[in-house]
Amino acid sequence: QVQLVESGGGLVQAGGSLSLSCAASGLTLTNYAMAWFRQAPGKEREFVAGISSRGGATGYADFVKGRFTISRENAKNMVYLQMNSLQPEDTAVYYCACARALLYGSRRSNSYDYWGQGTQVTVSS
Repeated sequence: QVQLVESGGGLVQAGGSLSLSCAASGLTLTNYAMAWFRQAPGKEREFVAGISSRGGATGYADFVKGRFTISRENAKNMVYLQMNSLQPEDTAVYYCACARALLYGSRRSNSYDYWGQGTQVTVSS
């Protein structure tokens, strides 16, 4: 049974930082590309960042470039999202997701097979 469990969300002031983690189980992580998505109230879920199965390639939405960093530790079955210079518009539920390795780079949520339950990130002004 595949499980993705996010952690690390919380409340932070504008300009602050948070580090999200995603613990994966029930799958061989090296077979999967990983990504972070987010969904704000009243908005559609949107791609934030993605990383290839071995970690050699990453991609970011324009609105987070230079502020967020995605990484992974396959030996620990972990994926991370370091978020710096957070702004109120970054407030959302953040989800970890995985897709078959050859789908790395997809920014469509329906490319991803498994999802975590999400972790709330709230940035106050």
